[in-house]
Amino acid sequence: MRSFHFMVWMKKTITLKVDPQEPDMEKIRIAAGFVRRGGLVAFPTETVYGLGADALNTKAVQALFEAKKRPLDNPPIVHVGHVRDVRRLVEDVSSDGEKLMREFWPGPLTLIFRRSKIVPDVTVAGLDTIAIRMPRHNVALALIRISNCPISAPSANLAGKPSPTLARHVLDDLNGRIDAVLDAGPTNIGVESTVLDLTVNPPQVLRPGGTPFELLKKALGRVELNPVVTAEKQLPVEKARSPGVKHKHYAPDADVVVVEGELPAVVEEVVELTKFYKRRGSTVGVLCTDETTQYYDADVVKSLGSRSDLASVARNLFRLLREFDLEKVDVIVAEGLPLEGLGLAVMNRLRKAAGYNIVKA
Repeated sequence: MRSFHFMVWMKKTITLKVDPQEPDMEKIRIAAGFVRRGGLVAFPTETVYGLGADALNTKAVQALFEAKKRPLDNPPIVHVGHVRDVRRLVEDVSSDGEKLMREFWPGPLTLIFRRSKIVPDVTVAGLDTIAIRMPRHNVALALIRISNCPISAPSANLAGKPSPTLARHVLDDLNGRIDAVLDAGPTNIGVESTVLDLTVNPPQVLRPGGTPFELLKKALGRVELNPVVTAEKQLPVEKARSPGVKHKHYAPDADVVVVEGELPAVVEEVVELTKFYKRRGSTVGVLCTDETTQYYDADVVKSLGSRSDLASVARNLFRLLREFDLEKVDVIVAEGLPLEGLGLAVMNRLRKAAGYNIVKA
């Protein structure tokens, strides 16, 4: 029996290099063929690389959970190629839903609706709701449209690891476990989509991401942040209505400590923690910003970019967390950022990567 299980994961994973703007349709057709036959294909979106399976094929979605070692109670997001595709997957679309799809799709916003009967239980982790988005990436849209089915696609990494922003990251985690990777270079946003629950009133952000909270408030008026978004410790969640809420996420192999507060105090605390861990014999990495790199004397210092450019900070986050692993650091001391705009999404990911090991400076 064991040898059979070994064979399941000895798939040959093929890499199909495509142009992000004008992908070679022959390669897209090859990838779509895998999806239609119940296979698994990693593909780029504007946020991170996703691992796709036919959302209406129970066996394919089960294989997706298995390939990622993803807990079965963590619902993936279903990706569609057209707004009209939402209708058969949901019970109804509210006026808020219509407005948001008009304004923000295609884009990094996932909306939660009541699911329709055609959606298999495994696709929604047994919930009565479904999370759907339409990605803003020509390769993703071409794959979904040519596959001619909605595609379930969590991030294309092993569960718990930092999300992949390059095809190389996908292969590091999933080579031999999936059928193909569409490689279109680095993703643009670098953190996952914002997840907004439209089944509650007022609508509630369950996961901050590529669409800032401020824009949603402007569009709808009343929108709330679920307590898990800004949590500084692990909160009990009975049923996760969204990915990124319940389980350990985004974590490198190294231990992570996040230092939060006013910048001068943060710098001072990072310097002290670096000395402390070095005295203990640890290899120390510091994750900082352009404005502060010169203050640190760690074994490895990496900058996310400038504090005035949160888009580049978000884009670099997961790549740098993975690079620290390649450089075999034992502990990463990370600077906190303001909880606004994309900073909210970055801090949500960093706190989770640290297992809520937060030091207030």
